[in-house]
Amino acid sequence: MPLTTSAFNLPDHLTPKADPTLIAGDEQHFAAIAESLEQTIADLSDRLDATRKESGRLGQEALERDVEIRRLTARLRALRRFGLDLCLGHMVSADNPEPVYVGRLGLTDREGRRLLTDWRTPAAEPFFGATHANPMGLASRRRYRWTRGRITDYWDEVFTPDGLVGHAALEDLSAFIASLGSSRSARMQDVLGTIQADQDAIIRAASRGALVVDGGPGTGKTVVALHRSAYLLYSDPRLGHRGAHSKSGVLFIGPHRPYLAYVADVLPSLGEEGVRTCTLRDLVPEGATAAIETDPNVAFLKSSADMVKAIEPAVRFYEEPPTKGMEVETPYADLWLSVEDWAEAFEAPEPGTTHNEARDEVWEELRTILVDKHDGDDIPDGILRRALAQNPELVGAFSRAWPLLNYTDLVGDLWSVPAYLRMCAPLLRPDEVTKLQRQEPQAWTVSDLPLLDAARQRLGDPETSRRKRRQDAAGASERELMDRVVEDLIASDDSELMVMSMLRGEDLQDKLGDEDVAPSAHPDELAGPFAHVVVDEAQELTDAEWQMLLLRCPSRSFTVVGDRAQARHGFAESWLERLGRVGLTNVNLATLSINYRTPEEVMAEAEPVIRAALPDANVPTSIRSSGIPVVYGSTSELGSILDTWLAAHADGTACVIGTGGIDHDSVRATSRVRSLTPELSKGLEFDVVVLVDPEAFGTGIEGAVDRYVAMTRTTRQLVILTTPDAGQRS
Repeated sequence: MPLTTSAFNLPDHLTPKADPTLIAGDEQHFAAIAESLEQTIADLSDRLDATRKESGRLGQEALERDVEIRRLTARLRALRRFGLDLCLGHMVSADNPEPVYVGRLGLTDREGRRLLTDWRTPAAEPFFGATHANPMGLASRRRYRWTRGRITDYWDEVFTPDGLVGHAALEDLSAFIASLGSSRSARMQDVLGTIQADQDAIIRAASRGALVVDGGPGTGKTVVALHRSAYLLYSDPRLGHRGAHSKSGVLFIGPHRPYLAYVADVLPSLGEEGVRTCTLRDLVPEGATAAIETDPNVAFLKSSADMVKAIEPAVRFYEEPPTKGMEVETPYADLWLSVEDWAEAFEAPEPGTTHNEARDEVWEELRTILVDKHDGDDIPDGILRRALAQNPELVGAFSRAWPLLNYTDLVGDLWSVPAYLRMCAPLLRPDEVTKLQRQEPQAWTVSDLPLLDAARQRLGDPETSRRKRRQDAAGASERELMDRVVEDLIASDDSELMVMSMLRGEDLQDKLGDEDVAPSAHPDELAGPFAHVVVDEAQELTDAEWQMLLLRCPSRSFTVVGDRAQARHGFAESWLERLGRVGLTNVNLATLSINYRTPEEVMAEAEPVIRAALPDANVPTSIRSSGIPVVYGSTSELGSILDTWLAAHADGTACVIGTGGIDHDSVRATSRVRSLTPELSKGLEFDVVVLVDPEAFGTGIEGAVDRYVAMTRTTRQLVILTTPDAGQRS
């Protein structure tokens, strides 16, 4: 419906900004956007209904119909979600006074006039990238702040002397600084309209090779990673994810579940729902319950990429053809299966075929070799093949030579059969082989996940093979029944043209038969391959964990986001050295050095903590001050501190960060108060952070990193509480 109220709802103290001479043009444009939105939503709804009602499509047509339904549904969802606040702001070029309005999505009216330019297009780049040093052809730029669908503030920036006329807010970075000072919630706030030039340049960088985004706390690494995911899907045709079961698109790896929940709204708010988001644990079914490895020496041994390489010889051990030939008896003839025949059959699968899938191909090749040896023409091949499939000696010999394998059994055997592990990982010393053995071989730990993943991808699902055999058996049964029906019909046909004899034709029999007598399983959505992988907090990944990601991205197109100074187990080498060792060689490095989140008061306390352990840590420079000093106190004050803060602030979030010593009853966790370990706080941000006994976080690099990370989660205030009898600062 037409826009009947103003899009602006400016508070009283911003009355000068409500001057019609400043906002009349915006009001007129928003009215056009509202009208176009109504028309577009109605048109899309009609098209979606019509597409859903289409029937009778098969194969590629059915696939294209499903793709179109998903595309229309996603577009409708985005338009309905935002309304007018699809618009981020507008920019005016130095040589054209007509503003260009930039939005989350592109929008045109029925006459083809561009009302909103999609933020990911090259035309929108100056809106984010223009600076006073490089205005990119702009005279001015305006950014809006939306609250519940109406503009509650806006900021103007000018880049030429002529741009000074008719603007009400000219403070540099005013929109961005204001957004940083706003209260946090349980979800990451919308920051698209305030993306800075250094961040935008990284977001729009090419996708080929690996791009490392290195930056300290508060530099916007996560913002860059998320927006880059949406940008690449829009701009790079190689990354398209439009197919029904497309093996392309973007995989986004976050450090833990609280992080994924925190950023869950960001990609949908950018009009992008095609990015798969998960943690490393999610890549393997056993990840959900895997425990932390208690022995650091065992964890270190399993962290090596060489350990993951042990999976290949572990599988090859079960792909050895027999060394003796055998006589295969059938009701029709006895056939000799030589050693050379076995070897030929074992070479049948194409490279890269999973073990369990290849098993079916080897079995089919074996039967083909034997059928070809039968020199009689009175027995149909199909009958002979069925006879071979029912020969217990042949089936038994084949099952021993190429058994169906389960990936958990394979990895479990490495930890319970020392000779097997020595054979598969010959670089291990005898004492290391002994150290890796355990009583419960399938008591999975996080350190086991890379090996489980490699084994799972190498072996494939044994159930797929079993389902296929059941499907083949059902299909064979259907064909036998059809053969009998056809013969009966032909025998009873007394017509002059013998019409029924046409049923012998292969084409007609193919139409009568149904090969798809059983439904196929859905593919693993996280198995890949993906065209691009984004990994946040990448400094924590071991070499073995990197192999999990390389398996899913053959193109080696990565966005690697992290901070070497936040690596809990140390990161002494460079990014180029680390990534080159794991298999990424085409690497570019981008650095973010401005801390937009953490106030100066907090960074002044946090910087010495990390530099004591890592003197060369790339500590970023904070650009703002909260005016609130760091508060020290006793752990006995925890409850009262939280109560006082909650009473004084109607919104915002607080987080209590500590180890096992937190009194969770005094925390009284709510939607506004969280209680997390230092490790699970990584990647998150809160208005207030309360550290409980930070010296108890540990010693060495791990303890220093945990304290540094925890301290820099706040956007306003840091409180440090210690137990008085611990002899710590109070």
